[in-house]
Amino acid sequence: MGAAKMSARRRRAVPWLVLGLWIVALAAVSPFASKLADVQRDRAVDYLPASADSTQVAKIQDRLPGGGATQLVVVYHRDGGLTAADKATAAGQIGRIADAHTLTAEPRGIPSKDGTTVMYPVASTEPGTDEKARDRLVNDVRDIAKGEEGLGVQVGGEGALATDAGEVYDSLGGPLLYTTAAVVALLLIVIYRSPLLWLVPLGVAGMSEFLARAVAYGLNQGFGTSVTGQSSGIMTILVFGAGTDYALLLVSRYREELRRTERPYDAMAAALKGCGPAVLASSGTVAAGLLCLLAADLNSSRGMGPLGTVGVLVALAAMMTLLPAVLVLLGRRVFWPLVPRYGSTPKVRRSLFAAMGSSAGRRPLTVLAGGAVLLGALALGVLNLPGTIKQEDSFTSKPDAVTAMRTLAEAYPERGTQPIGVITPADRADATLAAIRGTDGVDSAQRGRTGDGWTEIAVTAKSAPQSAGETATIKALRDRLDGSYVGGPSAEQLDLKDTNARDRTIVVPIVLVSVLLILIALLRSLVAPLILVAAVVAVWGAALGIGGLVFGPVFGFEGTDPGLGLLSFVFLVALGVDYGIFLMHRMREESLAGAEPVTAALTALRTTGGVIASAGLVLAATFAVLTNMPLVQLVELGFVIAVGVLLDTFLVRTYLVTSAAVALRRKVWWPGPLSRAPEPPVRNERQPERV
Repeated sequence: MGAAKMSARRRRAVPWLVLGLWIVALAAVSPFASKLADVQRDRAVDYLPASADSTQVAKIQDRLPGGGATQLVVVYHRDGGLTAADKATAAGQIGRIADAHTLTAEPRGIPSKDGTTVMYPVASTEPGTDEKARDRLVNDVRDIAKGEEGLGVQVGGEGALATDAGEVYDSLGGPLLYTTAAVVALLLIVIYRSPLLWLVPLGVAGMSEFLARAVAYGLNQGFGTSVTGQSSGIMTILVFGAGTDYALLLVSRYREELRRTERPYDAMAAALKGCGPAVLASSGTVAAGLLCLLAADLNSSRGMGPLGTVGVLVALAAMMTLLPAVLVLLGRRVFWPLVPRYGSTPKVRRSLFAAMGSSAGRRPLTVLAGGAVLLGALALGVLNLPGTIKQEDSFTSKPDAVTAMRTLAEAYPERGTQPIGVITPADRADATLAAIRGTDGVDSAQRGRTGDGWTEIAVTAKSAPQSAGETATIKALRDRLDGSYVGGPSAEQLDLKDTNARDRTIVVPIVLVSVLLILIALLRSLVAPLILVAAVVAVWGAALGIGGLVFGPVFGFEGTDPGLGLLSFVFLVALGVDYGIFLMHRMREESLAGAEPVTAALTALRTTGGVIASAGLVLAATFAVLTNMPLVQLVELGFVIAVGVLLDTFLVRTYLVTSAAVALRRKVWWPGPLSRAPEPPVRNERQPERV
């Protein structure tokens, strides 16, 4: 009797204790969660590779007298040609800018050959490395430089482009969070068909996101982890996407246990025992895959690994502790109107996944061959991917800085309109300047500041920015100038492209090996993990191929982000294997219980198919939110991952992996002990199964 009373007290106390601990934890971290936006940095150097020339140029420029220089170009343009009044207006406004701010040199107008445009390069060390001060400078210049009566005025240059990009990244936080929450809420309402139940996992996911922001801030302060608008946005997506996936699996198992168990506490304990290992294994695989990004040289990719891992692990902790506690406290009524009564049985019906499994089971080799051909054909679309995106094409809408760049490109086709920055040892400045002027493709070169043992040289190329000619000039300068660094906006884009290519060759094999080893340890097999890894790689290729078919022809994108291939690979492999674990873990469970191989495969599909489909829809929808963002790289990344998750959920996981397991039978578990176990007699699989 005493033991029964203690057990009853524990059932009542544990959920309240867990809830209380979470409330205390959230209250304790609340001052830090709000500070994540303060440490978010979206300067070029925050995305650049740590070892690149352009990164060294940016860092040394910050140490020169006055600190880092903000480079702007004020552009005056009239279609019919500039008038004398236009030129006087331009000169007057530039004079007011020079009077209001500390500039590195007096701005001088450079007219275009056709007389329609004059540009004034403006550089100031006034902001230094302070992004807010840079934004104030840019906005003040824009307030002074105004057009009138057909005279167009735009403010461009590296500083203006950084300000416009920063405004876009700053605006992502709220809309991204609210849109993601709204999408998840809508899907949960449809999945659960309950006016109450959807609020619980959504509220827990919101608390997880709050805690994840605090942990991410702690990583930044304690270990210097880079926080960018892109990485913090991806972290939010993962908290809601992965967290909701874990909630769907837990709630589904909890609903089953409530029909077999009288007390909600005991039903939840059974549910956690049943699905907990699969959830832990899948989240661990995702975390391991994301942490492989630490091997990347690109700052933005390397920082995304820890932040993505934080999102996944915090979501896991919340869904395995806070969510069960809240559900137990609310009791069965949270499922209203479809309340799972104790001793009741679900309706018996033929499920969609039973039909899919039957078709895969009848002709497994045909299904495998057809699926492989389809994925291979879709992957050919990669050949249609547009080239590397230029800075001016990276926005879905065109801010003032991009308009200025396009005006300059049309008015000055014969010369560069943004500087190539060279940093050279001060004692070799004269020799370096002479070497620069003697390099093919260089239009002019001018000595700038000197300090800390370095001298700055501003170089103008003969070719337009980010053209093949300017790229050749940058490479020629780097080959010729030993001991010097060549940077600037175009050099940064070149370094991003080269470093992403390097990172792919290093990170991709590490991800594959890490995920494969985890799967081998979990499934006690070599064949099953190889099937899962091959499947997710095929999904990645097909999703990128679909991107190649739509990015240019449908979306009108002029290029792709250099990091698209690597980031989409890491996310699709990690998240795709996540669902594979759910399926294979249940298949192994059925086999250990004595089921015949075909029966084990089809039963696993029937019992997990609905949950995996729901989870896949939620995860795809959360990443699809990125396609509504104003940056092309986010749209492309969100599209490829969303399409890949849908392919994995409804084609690869349902048909191909199941067909492979049916065709291989016990061999799928080779060389583990399950592969050598005798097969029981085949049971009739035609009767309808419970959902």
